[in-house]
Amino acid sequence: MAPQTGASLMRILSKPLFSLVAAIVLFGVPATLSAQQARPAPTVTVVTLEPQDVTLTVRLPGRVAASRIAEVRPQVSGIITKQLFEEGKSVKAGDALYEIDPASYEVRMAAAEASLAQAKASLAAAERDAKRQEELRQRNVSPQQALDDALAQKDVASAAVKVAEANVLAAKIDLERTTITAPISGVTGLSEVSEGALVTSGQATPLTVIRRLDPIYVDVTQSATEVLRWRRAGEEIGSAGQVVTLRLADGTVFEQAGALAAAEPHVDEQTGTILLRLQFPNPDSFLLPGMYVQVEMPEGHIPGALLVPQEGVTRDRRGRPTAMIVNAEGTVESRELEIQRDQGAFWVVTSGLSAGDRVIVEGLQKVAPGAPAQAEERAARPAASN
Repeated sequence: MAPQTGASLMRILSKPLFSLVAAIVLFGVPATLSAQQARPAPTVTVVTLEPQDVTLTVRLPGRVAASRIAEVRPQVSGIITKQLFEEGKSVKAGDALYEIDPASYEVRMAAAEASLAQAKASLAAAERDAKRQEELRQRNVSPQQALDDALAQKDVASAAVKVAEANVLAAKIDLERTTITAPISGVTGLSEVSEGALVTSGQATPLTVIRRLDPIYVDVTQSATEVLRWRRAGEEIGSAGQVVTLRLADGTVFEQAGALAAAEPHVDEQTGTILLRLQFPNPDSFLLPGMYVQVEMPEGHIPGALLVPQEGVTRDRRGRPTAMIVNAEGTVESRELEIQRDQGAFWVVTSGLSAGDRVIVEGLQKVAPGAPAQAEERAARPAASN
């Protein structure tokens, strides 16, 4: 009796279990599959490519340099009696900077003037003697030799006057040079001497240095290869209308735009580069010689270029650049690209993409080639300078 009761109980208990398993098999799996199939396609952010006329720029490091530099040295020797300028301030050409004790040069000037007066008196006497000898000769009272000697003495006296006049001029110049003036307009540096110092004519150490800071120069170097490429493309270095932007060491952009002023006409044999000199207005003397800066200058023009955001370009296992797009059917495609160069935060693409393609820039990890995707447009950012 007991065995039959146990078997019946097992049959009763097994029916619901069987029904539950059957329900899971018949209804649970299709429901799961349906949920998976109904899951929406992932949303990705895309940028629709449009042709643009692009001015290519290059960013180069450089150093600020004064547009004019003058080292002030004495042209006469003596003791400095006065310093007439304020260090670090602006001066104009011709402004007095130092005074040298003029006493000895005043004495030389007086002596030169006295010598000139003596020479003029001698010339006057020689002229009178020559005139008298001419009259005597006309009356055959004096020999020809006496007349010739008188005329020669007159010429000697005339030459002596010219020498004396030159000595007066030289003494005057030396006396004027006891006041040392600014040769150019600009900003003075620190003075290397003080009152009481002995200075000598043409000494090696300058008394001070004057630098012109407006306009200011920025010297940069560019590889000869790049310059050659510009010329092959028909681009002239420093073409009219090219605007150069300057970026300071802290990343801010200098408010004044500049232009290319000159290019060194030879290539540096050590580095293979060419020195380019840029000129910027600097009315407030904000830029100082020696500052490290970066300049952004145009180097070419591409009409109808396709600019692809750099975050939308990846590399495959072979290192080739690729991009994923969402086609008209909403399916992801992978494209292999040919890139000409970078342009700020963009790549200039020459092959692999066309105008109107929707390039995925965000959400690349959500999709794969052939998978569906929902495209959400992002406004293309303006091309930045390189």
